[in-house]
Amino acid sequence: MSLHLSCPHCGRRPLQEFVYGEIPVVPDYITDPDARDLDRAFMRANPEGENLERWFHTYGCRRWITVRRDTRTDEVLESYG
Repeated sequence: MSLHLSCPHCGRRPLQEFVYGEIPVVPDYITDPDARDLDRAFMRANPEGENLERWFHTYGCRRWITVRRDTRTDEVLESYG
């Protein structure tokens, strides 16, 4: 089974055509610049349940779309541009 996203411009497309665009929040108590860069680059929130996400359609229309997805089941509840 493969996850598909519905692009408002291109229709239903496989996940491999998209890039996930989370912008992580770095905690204020981390003051070391290298540690802040590490958190910004690699640490993800990984929320459980319904979540709003931004995906970039790299191999299609090259536009950002917003997706409301349940991370427990990978069910896409809504997507819009």
